[in-house]
Amino acid sequence: MIKFNKVLENIKTYEAGKPIELVVREFGIAPEDVVKLASNENPIGTNPAVAEVIKENADKAHLYPDDSMFELKAALSSKFDVEDENIIIGAGSDQVLEFISRAVLDEDASVLMSAVTFAMYEIYAKQMGAKVIHTASYEHKYDEFMEAFRLHQPKIVYICTPNNPTGDATSKEEVLSMIRAMHKDAIIVVDGAYMEYAAAKDAKYAITPKDLLGFENVIYLGTFSKAYGLGGMRVGYGIAQAGLIKELYKMRPPFNITTLSLAAAIEACKDESFVEESIALHQEQIKRYESFAQEHEFEYIESYTNFITYLFDEKLDSTQIADTLLKRGVIIRNLASYGLNAIRITIGTAKQNDVFFKHFSEVIA
Repeated sequence: MIKFNKVLENIKTYEAGKPIELVVREFGIAPEDVVKLASNENPIGTNPAVAEVIKENADKAHLYPDDSMFELKAALSSKFDVEDENIIIGAGSDQVLEFISRAVLDEDASVLMSAVTFAMYEIYAKQMGAKVIHTASYEHKYDEFMEAFRLHQPKIVYICTPNNPTGDATSKEEVLSMIRAMHKDAIIVVDGAYMEYAAAKDAKYAITPKDLLGFENVIYLGTFSKAYGLGGMRVGYGIAQAGLIKELYKMRPPFNITTLSLAAAIEACKDESFVEESIALHQEQIKRYESFAQEHEFEYIESYTNFITYLFDEKLDSTQIADTLLKRGVIIRNLASYGLNAIRITIGTAKQNDVFFKHFSEVIA
């Protein structure tokens, strides 16, 4: 009988947002009638120029990519005013999270994060046998983090801002205060996967890699999966001081993103207007979700991301709502697994949102 590592006993498999194909198979709904608002993908798709580059490079799919990723690093260096040596590329920013966990964690270590945040922080920690410490609140409250930090002396601290899956954000001033108060023996991860949305909404929540580069133990994570519309390409990055990046490179396998992914990300960096268009659509459409919640008298978390979280009282059940919507071809994210009676909805196009509100209104009635 195979004996698996004991640490696997306490790890739950990450549940990704349900794909359109599953709904088609299980409920017999035509693909064009399914609305997916579960995984925070860009509702307007991919920049047409990027899509064209992917097609142009299709005949190179048999070739490994440039493993130095020189052009992509150069583009990110220019964008963020950092050096190539400050950058590591991952197959999604969560691969960089994996590098960090493998580099510093063991069974004697612990990691610190808020009560409700990105599930992979905990999964990667448990894979290494480390202890997971949660604060009491889903917000990144200074006092809660500092108390837990002093008590547990974690090897990694995760600051997810804006936070997934709740959507709230922590100001740059608060983040810097926490970083300065924590000793340099811990790696502090500032996960900015949704930072483009927060920066557009309120400048006090805008954090750039350059803001953090003065700290030798801090790494900023970003991704092309959200505002850039490249979720299917799986490209993310970490930016930190060269010494930290050099150690993380020892964890990186060769050719860890594809030839097509690399070409797509390089092209995406050339056109910020697509990101601006995506954010403008979001800012317009999220008002509908806020107004709907206010009209129906249930709570929502003010969002600094491309999604919104609805919080329910005992009159509504998030699991029943999510399951019923799924059978109608509307895919959203149930947050019951996070201990919340809540749902998370990606802000879609006007047409997608029309479909959501039609079915959601009927379901909650």
